Amino acid sequence: MTVTSIEGIAPDEYDGLGLTNDLLLKIWKRMVLIRHFEEKVEELYLVKKVLSGPAHLYIGEEAIAAGVMSALTADDIVISHYRGHGHALARGVPAKFIMAELYGKETGTCRGVGGSMHSPKYPELNMMYATAIVGSGIPIAAGMGLSVKLQSQRRAVAAFFGDGAANIGDFHEGVNMASIWKLPVVFVCENNRYAISMKVENASAGGGIGRRADAYGIPGIIVNGNDPVAVYLAAKRSVEHAKAGNGPTLIEAQTYRIKGHGVYDMAQYRAKEEIESWKQKDPLVTFRDSLAKNGVSNAAMDGLDREAIAEVEEAVKFAEASPRLRIEDLPGLVYA
Repeated sequence: MTVTSIEGIAPDEYDGLGLTNDLLLKIWKRMVLIRHFEEKVEELYLVKKVLSGPAHLYIGEEAIAAGVMSALTADDIVISHYRGHGHALARGVPAKFIMAELYGKETGTCRGVGGSMHSPKYPELNMMYATAIVGSGIPIAAGMGLSVKLQSQRRAVAAFFGDGAANIGDFHEGVNMASIWKLPVVFVCENNRYAISMKVENASAGGGIGRRADAYGIPGIIVNGNDPVAVYLAAKRSVEHAKAGNGPTLIEAQTYRIKGHGVYDMAQYRAKEEIESWKQKDPLVTFRDSLAKNGVSNAAMDGLDREAIAEVEEAVKFAEASPRLRIEDLPGLVYA
């Protein structure tokens, strides 16, 4: 197997790749919805102080969720993690149910008892699981892939995790098993350069996480994680590979979290110059420019932007008006 790289895709290549404006605008809507949702969450925590508990923002990483979800079908399965609001929104989970979960309300995706780190759960859209335990979703995704294979279903499982998760045992166990049994899993490492405050180059040997695919005998793709079209193409190739019965792929999407690890983290361990340099690569700014160069009107993009803002504001109203779970209902949520 070989490891390939996909850099940024120039707008003049879009037509040749079969990328319609409808698809491009769908990706754009997903990205702006994630950005506005996360900015609102930050405001609700730090300014209005109406939310509590941990929350980990996806600002700067929107292109990955939007690109991967655009390559999946409705039947495909998604495994998320604690930085998963973006995954859920890109999958189509209504913003109001995610926001209600952050508010601790019964209408939330986990009935208000899971909080932010478990909010990307919505089985109706095959958004099956989100875990706060670093890397634990990787072997679970392998298990779901095994179920899909044993039932001879034409489905793929997309598993998201960070660069820090790639250095724990669950990564080896899950990817190794998926390779041996040729399970239809797309492993998506969102390399945002930091595992809390640990730089990836100080924690990961071997020339890059994506290059580890060679050790497992599976395809590896290292992709520009700030370019949603590049991510979409990498994911589409990987999903087709999985559904053809060829086994898993490891994608390393290289990106940057513009904010700290969580809303509580001011990220003072990072140089201001580093942050500013990555802000110049903001996926929303660069993708908007690419769309304009490809003939998409500002009016179309602005219209979707306004729709996203309105959806987030409605989500807040819904969450604030929703009831909390009654104490009498809590025993019914305990299974063992």
